[in-house]
Amino acid sequence: MSVHARDSLGGRAAIAGIGATEFSKDSGRSELRLAVEAVHAALDDAGLTPADVDGMVTFTMDTSPEITVAQAAGIGELSFFSRIHYGGGAACATVQQAALAVATGVAEVVVCYRAFNERSGRRFGSGVQQREPSAEGAALGWSLPFGLLTPASWVAMAAQRYLHAYGLTPEAFGHVAVTGRRHAATNPAAWFHGKPITLADHAASRWIVEPLRLLDCCQETDGGQAIVVTSVERARELRRAPVVITAAAQGAGRRQEAMTSFYRDDLAGLPEMDVVARQLWRTSGLRPSDIDVAILYDHFTPFVLMQLEEFGFCKPGEAADYVAADALPLNTHGGQLGEAYLHGMNGIAEAVRQLRGSSVNQVAGAAHALVTAGTGVPTSGLVLGVDA
Repeated sequence: MSVHARDSLGGRAAIAGIGATEFSKDSGRSELRLAVEAVHAALDDAGLTPADVDGMVTFTMDTSPEITVAQAAGIGELSFFSRIHYGGGAACATVQQAALAVATGVAEVVVCYRAFNERSGRRFGSGVQQREPSAEGAALGWSLPFGLLTPASWVAMAAQRYLHAYGLTPEAFGHVAVTGRRHAATNPAAWFHGKPITLADHAASRWIVEPLRLLDCCQETDGGQAIVVTSVERARELRRAPVVITAAAQGAGRRQEAMTSFYRDDLAGLPEMDVVARQLWRTSGLRPSDIDVAILYDHFTPFVLMQLEEFGFCKPGEAADYVAADALPLNTHGGQLGEAYLHGMNGIAEAVRQLRGSSVNQVAGAAHALVTAGTGVPTSGLVLGVDA
C-alpha cells in the first residue's frame, strides 16, 4: 500500500544553488570533470564553497561516484552519500534524499549531481547491447527476443495502446514536441536554440518505432548539472532567494518493471506517477490549479501526456488538447526534447529559475512548480515553491 497520510518533509529544506556545464554533443572532457564543473558552478551560485559540503547524492548508471567527485571538487569529509537507482527516475529523488538528510540533521549542505557524455560516449538510446544475468535482466528477457531492444521500442508499446484507447493519431504527440521546441528556441543554453518546429515538421520526421517519430524522442547530450540543498533557514542567509522543497515523493506501481511493464491491466497510463502525484498533493496541500509551471520529464512525448492525466490536470485521453491549448506553461526551458537530456536534472534547475524569476521564458508571478522524473520506471517528483 502507498502512503495515505501527509508526510512531514515539506518545507524543511530548500534549493540554494544550481549550476551546469554547457550542453553539447561532444564535451571533449571526462564525465568526472563535467561533474566537478557543475558542482562548482552550483556552489558558486549559492555563495558556498566546497568546504561547506557534507553530503552528495547521485544516480546509478553514473561513472562518477560520490567520493570521487568530492575529492576532485575539493570537498572534505562526508556525513551522507547516496545513489539512487532507475536512471532518469532518480532525478527528483536525489533532491528528496538531500532534503531528508538536511531535515534530520544528517547533513547540512548536500549536492545532487548528474554528469555524462551520453552523445560522444555511451548512448542510452542505443539500447541493450549486453546484459549480465540478474533478476532485472530476466524481466527484459520477455521483451528482448521479440525485437524490443531500445527505450523507444519499449515506450512505443504503451504509446500505441494510448492512441488506441482514446481514438487518437500520432499527431497527438506532436503538440508536446512543438511546445518544447518553441521554448528551446528562445533559450540560449538549449541545443535547439533558434530552431522551433511545427506540427507539420513533427509529422514529416522519420519513424523510429511506430507510433514514435524522430521528433517524439529526446536528444542525447554531453553535460553536467548540480543542485545544492540546505535548510530553509541557512538558505535565507545565502546568495539567492531559497526555493522551498514543498513536497517530494518517489513511486513504483504494482507489477512495476523498468521500462517494460507490459503485463499490467492497462498500458495507457503511468501508475508509478500516480503514486508520486497522490503524495505530492497530500503533502503540499496543493491541487493542479495551484501549479504555475510544470516541468515534466519528456524523454518521449507520449509519457508527457500520460503524466498530465495522472496528476489530474485533465481527464484521460484529453492531454493532447490540453497541451495544444497552452493551458499550463510546460517545459519552459525546452525540456529534454529541446534543451538537453540530463536525466531530468536540468528540469529541476529550470523550476528553480522560474521561482527565482530568472527564466528566459518566465511565467509571471510563478509561485509553485511541479517537476517530475523519468517515466516508465520507478520515479519521483517535486513540488517547489517560493519562500514565504
